[in-house]
Amino acid sequence: MNSIKSAIKNAGWPRIIIALFLLSMYLISPFIGINLKTAMGDTLVRFGMNAILVLSLVPMIQSGTGLNFGMPLGVEAGLLGAVISIELQLTGIAGFLGAILFSIPFAILFGWLYGHILNKVKGGEMMIATYIGFSSVAIMCIMWLVLPFKSQDMIWAYGGEGLRTTISVENYWHRVLDKFLHIPSDILPLGEIFCFVVLGAIIWIFFRTKTGYAMKAVGTNDKFAKATGIDIDKIRIKSVMMSTVIAAIGIVVYQQSFGFVQLYLAPFYMAFPAIAAILIGGASVNKATILNVIVGTFLFQGILTMTPTVVNNIIQTDMSETIRIIVSNGMILYALTRKEGAGSGK
Repeated sequence: MNSIKSAIKNAGWPRIIIALFLLSMYLISPFIGINLKTAMGDTLVRFGMNAILVLSLVPMIQSGTGLNFGMPLGVEAGLLGAVISIELQLTGIAGFLGAILFSIPFAILFGWLYGHILNKVKGGEMMIATYIGFSSVAIMCIMWLVLPFKSQDMIWAYGGEGLRTTISVENYWHRVLDKFLHIPSDILPLGEIFCFVVLGAIIWIFFRTKTGYAMKAVGTNDKFAKATGIDIDKIRIKSVMMSTVIAAIGIVVYQQSFGFVQLYLAPFYMAFPAIAAILIGGASVNKATILNVIVGTFLFQGILTMTPTVVNNIIQTDMSETIRIIVSNGMILYALTRKEGAGSGK
């Protein structure tokens, strides 16, 4: 009995209720005409698309730099890498890896500048990060119009300049991870999950290095960290750069699964679902684990996928987009107002 109470306390009742609600939707799916295999597959596909973006939050949270509301900065770096890859006509695994490699220098530069700004506003990181993220999207809206790209697959046909709002990667590196690993599947995104596992393992190993322990020490108690000789500002900048680089990689993985590169205002609110997912998974503002990422992403994407489908089949009316907006924003509101004591997240 004590072990059960301890497990419930660690998980937190809100997370248990969300998990039970999601399970109930899977259970009733066959009785209302929904293919359970397809429903589970849709959830896993969305998990594979979004997991690395959620994973990118871990370094900043661990260093006490706050929830990364400036994620669009890393996303913009990934978008730059993607359009450069397409401009150079790179296809297959070379195009995918090229997009990542081209994005990393931009992500490092953006993360370095972003980290220096956050060091100037300690205590107000999340508010300032939100403005930085929004500002980066606005600036890049201008850049997408003036950057000298010439690929006919990307520029506006009637004007001959400026990038389109949506660019297809169908002829470049759509679903390239599954194809490269010779595991094409419409149900299981094994390529994306493999990529997440690799990055997750790298982060897990990193936080067991000297720098990783220093980063966690800064997030846990910055005064103690300073007393032990740790350069707090330098560690915080490193964590921001890591988060920005992982976000850039995450959006490239998202694009190769989704099939399109979305520019202009598309990255505007991308940070909010990712932050909601990791908080639902049990993370706090200064502590996050890989398990929090896995649990939170699956629960959030599962609810977001299943709720509209189940409700539509019950009422026989297409309200999927309306329901998705209500559920998505409701879960984000819950996550951002959740008290840290709801669960330990271990």
